[in-house]
Amino acid sequence: MVPGNQTQFTGFILLGFSETPEEQGPLFGLFLGMYLVTVLGNLFIMLAIGSDSHLHTPMYFFLSNLSFVDLCVVSTTVPKMLVNILTQNKAIPYADCFAQMYFFIIFASLDNFLLTVMAYDRFVAICHPLHYAAIMSPRLCVLLVLLSWILSLLDSLLHCLMVTRLSFCAHKIQHFFCDLDQVMKLSCAGTFINYVLVYLAIGLLGIIPLTGILFSYSQICSSILKVPSSGGKYKAFSTCGSHLSVVSLFYGTGLGVYLSSSTTHSSWKSTIASVMYAVVTPMLNPFIYSLRNKDIKNALRRLISKIISSRS
Repeated sequence: MVPGNQTQFTGFILLGFSETPEEQGPLFGLFLGMYLVTVLGNLFIMLAIGSDSHLHTPMYFFLSNLSFVDLCVVSTTVPKMLVNILTQNKAIPYADCFAQMYFFIIFASLDNFLLTVMAYDRFVAICHPLHYAAIMSPRLCVLLVLLSWILSLLDSLLHCLMVTRLSFCAHKIQHFFCDLDQVMKLSCAGTFINYVLVYLAIGLLGIIPLTGILFSYSQICSSILKVPSSGGKYKAFSTCGSHLSVVSLFYGTGLGVYLSSSTTHSSWKSTIASVMYAVVTPMLNPFIYSLRNKDIKNALRRLISKIISSRS
């Protein structure tokens, strides 16, 4: 990567949300609180699943991986923003910026793939219950997660390598982290190939998994409608209600980020949409699963009881 003028700057400037000193304190408190809630919520989900043998099933194996990825998503962006607010220094070196961009793309892609894998798990559980144990074997579950990691790593590596070939004429990023789109906008070189790759990735790694999720739920709904009793229908749907809520939140906020960056020139709207996607969604996911899932709630109660009894 060759910047447009290395003698003037050695990195980027993350403008964040506001340059007004009076607003830095409330912003720091707000995002620190959101970060702590996200970390604690996802840690409790992972600990509850790991400590309860009743939850050692494919569905909760994927959920624990999703919680880990959500924790990593916010840890990639929010701590740096908090440090910048606290120190009043918004600079980020090139290496740190590209590392942040690299890991954010990895974990955002992983969220996408894991939600697709979880939809497939619910499809097998509801549409082929007699063959569920045979199909969703531990070997297949590990392979699906491993494949998700490999595809995410390759996708992120390709985008970041293509960005390193760009030269930059500006260094102020209208965002709170090094977002791929915002970084490419600073380039004084042609970014046509970069954007082609971005749209190809959205098509192959975004639309295809979403299509798989929609197909899975169309089959799930068809199977549920065939259940004669209303109680059976409710029980069948309740097993995938939490996942459907998380899918709607993930793709809804992701679509908001895409539309805000492509249809408006307002950096403020784009930044707010990214906060919903990169911070709010990982924070809400543990609550969605814990509030709508009796198994998770019971496991959390047992975990908290163990912690309290061990301290007493």
